Amino acid sequence: MIDVMSATDMPHAADTPATPSRLRRIPSRLLAMAAAHADRLVTAGLAGADAHKWHYAVLAALHDDGPASQADLSRRTGIYRSDMVAVLNELEERGLLRRTVDPTDRRRNVISITGQGDQQLTRLDTLVTSLQDNLLAPLSTADREQLVDLLSQLIAHHTTAAGPH
Repeated sequence: MIDVMSATDMPHAADTPATPSRLRRIPSRLLAMAAAHADRLVTAGLAGADAHKWHYAVLAALHDDGPASQADLSRRTGIYRSDMVAVLNELEERGLLRRTVDPTDRRRNVISITGQGDQQLTRLDTLVTSLQDNLLAPLSTADREQLVDLLSQLIAHHTTAAGPH
């Protein structure tokens, strides 16, 4: 197996005229470079709104799928359970969610989004849409849809092939 540098190993994470053509055509390298750029763009954009990706993920999960336990939210969002507590604490301190004791199991809390949380999610949705438009600016609407479809296929294939995590 060839070990090609990841985007995080590359000082510029961009091709230059000096980049060998064979490197410019390695899909995994291109995906890593695009992902690194996307991550920087979204992280910086959300930071400007005093938020981060995990805030957005939790608010979206609560809004779209309803109240959940901490463990359920962890599964829905892919956020490690150990990190989830800090995220929930931050969002609760800001009044964006609330925790209530689960009446069927008093050992766990049910987390739900508040009205303020819905308003923040609306603001973040607008921001994330703008960030996606920035990221995908050179692509047509059809190309964007195709890219999402292709990436979804790759992820589905490798998630299924790897089995549950």
